[in-house]
Amino acid sequence: MVQQGVQTQAGMLFVALCLHMGAATAGMLKVDMTSDGNGGGGDTISHSLTLVQRLEALLIQGNGSDLSLRVETPSADEVKVIQAHSLVLSLQSPVFEEILLSRNSSKLVLKESSDCAAVFDKFIRYLYCGEISLRLDQATPLHKLATKYQVTGLQQGITQYMTQNLARESTSGHVAGWYEYAVQAGDVTLRDSCIQFMAWNLSSVLQSGEWVTISSQLLMSLLQRSDLILQSEMELFAGIEAWIIQNEPDGLTAENALRAVRYAMMPPRELFRLQTQSAILARYQESVRDLLYMSYQFHSASPMQMAKYFDVNCSLFMPRNYLSPVWGSPWIINNPSRDDRSTSFQTQLGPSGHDSSKRVTWNALFSPRWLPLSMRPMYTDSGAMQPTRVDGGRPRIIITPATSSAEFAGVNFQKTVIVMAQQQGKVVVKHVYNFHQSTEENGDFLAEADLYRRTSEYLIDSSLFLHIVVKPLYQSLITSKN
Repeated sequence: MVQQGVQTQAGMLFVALCLHMGAATAGMLKVDMTSDGNGGGGDTISHSLTLVQRLEALLIQGNGSDLSLRVETPSADEVKVIQAHSLVLSLQSPVFEEILLSRNSSKLVLKESSDCAAVFDKFIRYLYCGEISLRLDQATPLHKLATKYQVTGLQQGITQYMTQNLARESTSGHVAGWYEYAVQAGDVTLRDSCIQFMAWNLSSVLQSGEWVTISSQLLMSLLQRSDLILQSEMELFAGIEAWIIQNEPDGLTAENALRAVRYAMMPPRELFRLQTQSAILARYQESVRDLLYMSYQFHSASPMQMAKYFDVNCSLFMPRNYLSPVWGSPWIINNPSRDDRSTSFQTQLGPSGHDSSKRVTWNALFSPRWLPLSMRPMYTDSGAMQPTRVDGGRPRIIITPATSSAEFAGVNFQKTVIVMAQQQGKVVVKHVYNFHQSTEENGDFLAEADLYRRTSEYLIDSSLFLHIVVKPLYQSLITSKN
């Protein structure tokens, strides 16, 4: 009987909708040139926009409504009443469909949190019109409603909106909050996008008010990564110190955070300064004493000597993506689609104090239209060039040392190219590529970048903004005992 009642109400709504459509104005005429089986094409008359407008009018005016939604917060301090139509809600949401099949009244009470109740009218309007306008602070509650009522299109659309607006300015920050929500909601795409954005733009995050509000779980997730992009390890320590002072975590949390710092990546003079001036380090000195001791050993001996007795592949001795001039150089390429460009720069041989005075000169070559060997012109035995397709090509960067040296023994140099882009008026990291000598090793270097269009997000004032980082990774020489 209930199901029959819903079907009857749905029929009445359909009739009401048809009456509201009335004698519609002439719609858009579309010509379909495909054959209709009789040798001719078919034409389409579309009133879809008018239909959406009529549906919105039904919601606003409440005409033909067969359902009254009462939206209440847990404390009942906020109540919204919306006149709706069961047919529309059932068509758009499997959850609403199930609820409405079992109801025995024209009133439906819905319990929602305060933030969800505040945007519930927007959510309902989407069910009628298929579009929604929102602000940054409304994204999370709307995503909650879309998830709760299984409105998949809206759920996916808001996830996309959030991932595309990570760089947008907000008064109190929003990326960390979105990350915490994504973890709770099980949205892997949003979670990974948020933490990658924070890791790749960590210097700006550390300087924002949002940094000291992040959870301990997010803090540790960031500290365990080697792809953090920031000025130096000292900058990271200062951020951790500020976070501990602001949040006053339990001793174990503070110790774990401080033990995630890569002290060996700090010069000895900075380590001395920390030990004498940092109140936080003084409080937890015993928790990191072994790490500081190993760091001083690392700086006093040659890497080859250290590699005989310690595992130099552990994170303590592994650089992150430091933007300091010691480890790389920015590279701004004007009109990058025009021709090949080259540059040279110097880096320190390694992070060890033993190598602090040693420099390596690097040559970098950028080719906007490099062709793989398989696509290059072929020559016959007579010397004539065989015709082959040579259009296209793809960008490539090669980075090689200007000279070889015996001091390179035991060290692998990982090259990292950081690609900047302009999003929401801010310059942010768009991509990070790691390789040994050539970006050809990645296969997707700038694969989606449009270097010809001046308005491309990859170009800032018609230039490609890159930053090259060279990370020396030591090879362990410890022999296993039988």
